Amino acid sequence: MRIAITGQQEFGKAVLEAFRARGDEVAGVFCIPEKVGAKPDVLREAAHFHGLPVFQFSSLRSSFAEQALRELDADIGIMAYVVQFAPQAFVNIPRCGTIQFHPSLLPRHRGPSSISWPIALGETTTGITIFRPTDGLDEGPVILQKSCPIGPDETLGELYFNKLFPMGVAALLEAADLVAAGGHEERAQDEAKASYEGWFHEDESRINWSQHVDQVYNLIRACNPAPGAWTVLGGVKTWLYDARKHPSRTHGDVAGKPGTIAAVSATSIEINAQGGRIEVLKLRPEGGRKLAAGEFARERGLTASAA
Repeated sequence: MRIAITGQQEFGKAVLEAFRARGDEVAGVFCIPEKVGAKPDVLREAAHFHGLPVFQFSSLRSSFAEQALRELDADIGIMAYVVQFAPQAFVNIPRCGTIQFHPSLLPRHRGPSSISWPIALGETTTGITIFRPTDGLDEGPVILQKSCPIGPDETLGELYFNKLFPMGVAALLEAADLVAAGGHEERAQDEAKASYEGWFHEDESRINWSQHVDQVYNLIRACNPAPGAWTVLGGVKTWLYDARKHPSRTHGDVAGKPGTIAAVSATSIEINAQGGRIEVLKLRPEGGRKLAAGEFARERGLTASAA
């Protein structure tokens, strides 16, 4: 097949390499323009390394983007981690149209933080969807889906890199073959089951220690490694990363107001929540580096019950 890829970063690069490795021809690559001073896009770098045409339009709505894609004469378009809006006038240009990757089981968890939200909500299953992009956000007909479990202690990073990332690359290859051969089915999404969540920004990632310890732990997992769930420790805004959950065994097992420090060790800080404690192992104070929670406690003079 002759492929046109639209995407960015490590996932886009992996998709590019996977199609090339099995002998498909990548006709060209569309990437979002990089901001001044930003880390180079590894997909763009990989495309340049292989001598492929690279297009970086500020908008895919432009006639210039459409013309560039037409001139590539692609059999199929592949959208691999795309944050730009791609209109129908663009995605319908390849002979077999375009397929897109989304890291959730659509119609559940449409939107940009679709890996984080299932973890934050305590769900035990997620997956990936390959679908036809439409002008609605993640609303197009489904071609292929794969599911996987979410482990009880699995973080955003572990779920993405160990499961959803490789599943997504393989599924794009499989779906492209199905579409090119005309052997696929397109299933409309059930709008009655649809959900949408926005980005995990500062408000969404702030810890409320009055919530149950399960909810607090799920939020920390959902924000690790980015953006990090945050709280205030010793008067300093602090992002929490690696952590353990310690549910209370009895009603009197947790002593102390939610959000107060229950214990400090050489490696960790334990913080009270409803129904248990969160043991923080790694954190990052505002303006500082990531470090062991115990080291942070020593530097700040934190002790038990010092809220």
